[in-house]
Amino acid sequence: MNWPFVYSIRKSCFDMSFFQYKNISKTSYMHFVKLIFRSLLLLGATAAYIADKLKYTDDMLHGLEHNIYIMSFVFAVFAIEMALRFFPSSIESPGSQKIFTSGYKPTGTTEKPKLIPGINVFAAAAAWIALNAIFAALYYAGIIDQGFLILLCLAYSVCDMICILFFCPFHTWILKNKCCSTCRIYNWDFIMMFTPCIFIDHPLAKALFVMALCLLIQWEITFRLHPERFAENTNAMLQCANCTEKLCSHKKQLQRYLVVFRKRMAEETERLNKERERLQGNISKQSERLQENISKIRDINIKDINIKDIGTKDKNHQN
Repeated sequence: MNWPFVYSIRKSCFDMSFFQYKNISKTSYMHFVKLIFRSLLLLGATAAYIADKLKYTDDMLHGLEHNIYIMSFVFAVFAIEMALRFFPSSIESPGSQKIFTSGYKPTGTTEKPKLIPGINVFAAAAAWIALNAIFAALYYAGIIDQGFLILLCLAYSVCDMICILFFCPFHTWILKNKCCSTCRIYNWDFIMMFTPCIFIDHPLAKALFVMALCLLIQWEITFRLHPERFAENTNAMLQCANCTEKLCSHKKQLQRYLVVFRKRMAEETERLNKERERLQGNISKQSERLQENISKIRDINIKDINIKDIGTKDKNHQN
């Protein structure tokens, strides 16, 4: 292993301003904590799911959805999160707070709100429904079970944090909004997260879906009544100058780091390829020399054998 290269990569990682906590807002820090926590929760639930399948191979009643401890813990965690989302919060993202009066600051313009086109929002909803329709078909076909659907919900929760912190396909490919603050479907996160709960026969799973549905209804009603809160040109709280999250700067730092990392990896790969070619050349030369030495040794042995044969014949002739 090329330890100097590994050290340089590690050094570049820890030297990045992206990992300096003083540059991370409280909201972004909370998102990172959520990402780690949800990832650990997903790993733990996955381990429990596999253990149950190995232990009760012939008894499908012993699934993850019947583990009261896991279901209660998952319900408590996300029910508290959703309950808090119904009320204003100073630590939550401006993207979710724009439905409240505290998250709205008029710009004073007389223009109409410049909103994301409805066709884009419909496309985002259609894409999500299509994705979950695939898992629904797999469930009804008996290929996956309700325990797997619970894992799917937890996987969605991890993806939710990845979308906020790193990359969001809805933002990039469908909605085309500036950032999370102006996202039209920001509070759709929980209803998306718990869509698989529709097919899970457990009261806690149903309760999570109902709470997520209530959040969605609150969001959509507010959008219909106060569209001015959802546009940057009418709500100053969504403008970069008033943003407290500063998530865009973290994403840009990460993107710059990835560019540098890819460049270093490309340079190191090129160097290693040249080193490999040099070593292969040396091996080829050594192999040729070895073949030459083997040929010389073979010729010497043949001469020795011939000399011995001649000496033996002479002795026999004299006798």
